[in-house]
Amino acid sequence: MQAQIWRRQATKRCAVCTSRIWFGPIPLAEPEGVPEPRLSWLLCRYCYKALLVELRRSPILSPLRLRIAIGLVAADRSPQAYPTRIRTYISDRKWLVFIAVGFIIAMIVHLALIVAIAPISR
Repeated sequence: MQAQIWRRQATKRCAVCTSRIWFGPIPLAEPEGVPEPRLSWLLCRYCYKALLVELRRSPILSPLRLRIAIGLVAADRSPQAYPTRIRTYISDRKWLVFIAVGFIIAMIVHLALIVAIAPISR
């Protein structure tokens, strides 16, 4: 039970920048009056500060104000917003490993089929 609680606490990540939140995660939930589904987020303090700046800047006064501001902050601070060479290199490496493992598994399956069918044909 204690290990489960530790894992849950250790894997808290910011909903915007996906960085780990070690201390003081800030939970946000949409106010009453927004269309369903009501969303909630867990933010780090840097994304929360950026969200506050965006909320102060916004002239919108509807209940959707928070959702719009989160979208604007996420568009700027998300790791996928500005791909770097290293990030695309890592992504390409993951795909190469996935394809190589797929080919190896396919070869083993075909070999097993050939070995299984060979005695039947005699």
